[in-house]
Amino acid sequence: MNQAIRNAWIAIAVMFALILGAISYVQVIGADDLNKNSWNNRAILQTFCQERGPILVAGKPIAQSVASGNDTCKFQRTFPGKDLYAGITGFYSNVYGSSGLENTMNSTLTGRSDELLMDRIRQLFLGEQPQGASVELTIDPAIQKLAYDLIPDGQRGSIVVTNPKTGAIIAMVSKPSYDPNLIATQDQAAASAAMQKIQSQQGINLNQGVSGPTGALLAPGSVFKLVDTAAALASGKYNKDSVLPNPAQMTLPGTNTQLPNYAGGNCYTRDKADFAFALEQSCNTPFASIALDLGQDAIGKQAAAFGYGQDAGDQLHLDYSPGVWPQKLNQAQLAQSAIGQFDVKASPLQIALVTSAIANGGVQMKPSLVKSITGSDLRVVSEPKPEVLRTSTTPDIARQITEWMTDVVSQGIAGAAAVPGVKVAGKTGTAELGVTDSKGQMLNNSWFTGFAPADNPQVQVTVVMEGVDIYQGAALTSPTARKIFEAVLNK
Repeated sequence: MNQAIRNAWIAIAVMFALILGAISYVQVIGADDLNKNSWNNRAILQTFCQERGPILVAGKPIAQSVASGNDTCKFQRTFPGKDLYAGITGFYSNVYGSSGLENTMNSTLTGRSDELLMDRIRQLFLGEQPQGASVELTIDPAIQKLAYDLIPDGQRGSIVVTNPKTGAIIAMVSKPSYDPNLIATQDQAAASAAMQKIQSQQGINLNQGVSGPTGALLAPGSVFKLVDTAAALASGKYNKDSVLPNPAQMTLPGTNTQLPNYAGGNCYTRDKADFAFALEQSCNTPFASIALDLGQDAIGKQAAAFGYGQDAGDQLHLDYSPGVWPQKLNQAQLAQSAIGQFDVKASPLQIALVTSAIANGGVQMKPSLVKSITGSDLRVVSEPKPEVLRTSTTPDIARQITEWMTDVVSQGIAGAAAVPGVKVAGKTGTAELGVTDSKGQMLNNSWFTGFAPADNPQVQVTVVMEGVDIYQGAALTSPTARKIFEAVLNK
């Protein structure tokens, strides 16, 4: 009997320790993570009717709290930016929680961050209601609107525009988009109906932590050849005068499958090529050969140096999915991966980071979205400064790749990105999806990434259009980049 009592007491003590441990974790260790969870609406319910700080672009709100006229819930969160900024602001709902900056900047917007302690003390002594800080973004509203409008309605696509020298995000858009006001309503039935309708659209999944430019992981196609080129030059086995094999097609090792050269350019005119020609015409077989020669570790190491598999720093303030370089590849898979196919994946922001590093002499800056934070008393609380994220390659290699990327635009297949009187550096990419449309046309993800002026980069542009044929892709990528280059450089 005594043994049974002792066992019972031991079981009770263990259960008590487990309960105490769980409570301690929830209240101390995991409290911050739980509060930031996008689907945790308990914290939102406590503050949903309070006034939050606005999110601003060029001094105008794209998200703000307005008086509701309802005594039980005095403030309503509204989104004047609507679809244009939904991918940045996210939504704020008493049913579905929050996403985007509304989630990641919540402590700032509610006035509860450590840097706003003096504001809270002042409000306490003056008997004022708690007020959050204003968050001013780096976004240029004119470029944001232009980029959004350049993606046709009904077309899935993303555009990222940055300053490669500072990392500041000038514009970041994707379609399809949605109106966060429909989810922010106090009418829970209406919010639920709106959420169901929004999620029925192909290309929108608000259950995911990330989407669009920061999280849509897509096959990068030939824009990945920039990574191959940097790896080749860094290896010491190749230089600007290297002659590369350029057969019309090559048999993938260990298979009977043929890897053909890009059919849309002039690759077929030479059976050997230098780097300049291979990049100009986006030939596949030279880069597959380079990868087979260097090995997957060398390409993977260079991909990691450009940010694949790495974080994007602490100034983005949005959830981010890093690019993926697959592991344990056989030789056939390695050759396919070298041209941005097989299981290689990258978000539009990842490609923008690669291109920006080349533009900035091999140095990748932290992508930044917040220009300043201002307290309710109009005191500037924070003005983040540009910070280095990582060194991706050497200045000499970056300079050489820039020269070749300039040739891609001036005399290669990205000619539609050319801006009169300005040297533009660019690279196109076409990633096959393995499906065809109703007319039998092969569908692809079509890319352009580049910067201008090539000799003094002020703007980087990355464009991807999903599920298009080769002709649609050509019409929607390089010409779109040109219009954005012109708009930024002419401001």
